[in-house]
Amino acid sequence: MELGVYTFGSAARDEATGRPVSSAQAQRNLVEAIKVADEVGLDYFGIGEHHTEEMPASAAATVLAAGAGITSSITLASAVTVLSTEDPVRVYQQFATLDAVSNGRAEITAGRGSSIESFPLFGYDLRDYDELYAEKLDLLLAIDRNERVTWQGRFRPALQDAEIVPRPDSGHLPIWLGTGGNPRSSLRAGQLGLPISYGIIGGQPHRFAQLAELYRRSARAAGTPEDTIKVSVGSPGFVGDDGPSARDTWWPAWHESMAIVGRRRGFPPPSRAAYDLDTAPRGALFVGSPEEVAERIVTLHGDLGHMRHFFQMDFGGLPQRDFLRSIELLGTKVKPLVDAELAATDAGVGA
Repeated sequence: MELGVYTFGSAARDEATGRPVSSAQAQRNLVEAIKVADEVGLDYFGIGEHHTEEMPASAAATVLAAGAGITSSITLASAVTVLSTEDPVRVYQQFATLDAVSNGRAEITAGRGSSIESFPLFGYDLRDYDELYAEKLDLLLAIDRNERVTWQGRFRPALQDAEIVPRPDSGHLPIWLGTGGNPRSSLRAGQLGLPISYGIIGGQPHRFAQLAELYRRSARAAGTPEDTIKVSVGSPGFVGDDGPSARDTWWPAWHESMAIVGRRRGFPPPSRAAYDLDTAPRGALFVGSPEEVAERIVTLHGDLGHMRHFFQMDFGGLPQRDFLRSIELLGTKVKPLVDAELAATDAGVGA
């Protein structure tokens, strides 16, 4: 099981002043977090594209490239690239460049985006939400398949025998389809032969087992090789030295973040009772001690069979110190527990 971290570049709260750090400092904090994640043995670090003051990670490939020079083994990915409002040519060029400077560690997770601030920012119409995504995903995959591309669509100027460089040394970039749980997205990923990444931010994660099975059935029906039929999960989470302190430390950050989102989207912030329910064993928030978080990952693996789980930790002005400590515990405590439990399970099945 691969474990890791994803982030939207949340502006941490400065412990000396009590105020959020600048959006520039937030980018430097991300580079520091990538370095720590690599040092403690995590497998994956993803940056999701956002364009807001509290989540200013608007240029994932640039930050990941800065992290590539100070790391050695961790996968560096978008989580997600809002492909509907991006140019697939530039996305591919940026991540192929990241792949080059990281010696083959780049991945793209392409999604439609749960946040919509990029649509007015780049002049796109929300009424074209799915059509934009389908067309641009088609172009992105065409670029990955061919060094020279001839292509025509509705939303972007046509390409005629266009050379797209640089190219990955391996010949292709890993491209995942990111979704919040739309069944059509599971079918689309399977039919296209892409690995799928589920963002599970609420409800009961085990219910995604049906979607994962739908994805696998459609992938096999499309003739996709078994080794490329992959499921990963991204979810909110935070690891502390013990369960009660972890939940108490993370509650203000989670509440603040959800209050900001709620004001924009028209829903009230969560209560502490709702938070406690969501951090319980079957909830969507993986918050607790290393033992608690490890057990929950293993349990969900039994339901979904996913091969990677990564956590968004830095919500709502969480101090950088707490963010880095959670990353450290995920790598040094949670990962060994998960690996040991899954190895024991596999041995028992083999016996």
